[in-house]
Amino acid sequence: MPRDRRLFAEFKKEFSNQEKIRLLDFSPSRSLYRRLKQTKNIQYFPTDLSTDFISEYQYDITDIPQEDQFFDFIFCYHILEHIDEDTIAMKELHRVLKIKGTAFVQTPFKQGEIYEDASIKTEADRLKYFGQKDHVRIYSVDSLADRLKKTGFEVKIKTFGEDDYFGLRKDETILLLTKN
Repeated sequence: MPRDRRLFAEFKKEFSNQEKIRLLDFSPSRSLYRRLKQTKNIQYFPTDLSTDFISEYQYDITDIPQEDQFFDFIFCYHILEHIDEDTIAMKELHRVLKIKGTAFVQTPFKQGEIYEDASIKTEADRLKYFGQKDHVRIYSVDSLADRLKKTGFEVKIKTFGEDDYFGLRKDETILLLTKN
């Protein structure tokens, strides 16, 4: 998928100077799983609570069973919009990320404020209001960044142009989180 290619390209920029790292990847794509699993200097932790994706762990993002400051990098792509208690998940990501570590976050985005309504419970209503039957909210870029900042992250918003050669779409946005 184009978003996986973009994620990997950005990860390579951040990772290029490090010898041995630990990477936590929530609901990994097959292509990234294969590539990262074969990289000798990456201790890779692919996790998926639902078991719908290739994974070796089943970490609950709101209660990650690792010590503080354990991971150098975290991929959290299209996860937070599924989590009822997203601020608890954000605090857990902050807790397990090392000082100077980087987390890559992306969700579907809309303009304006976050739209969430805990009374919307059925798959049909979630599809209607959030765009997917298992989503519980829709973030805007700025409101997600603000929520992440409140949990202690420094947030850099990166929006990209189109790249026809790699098949990357225009206006894709990634949030790069660091912990200082």
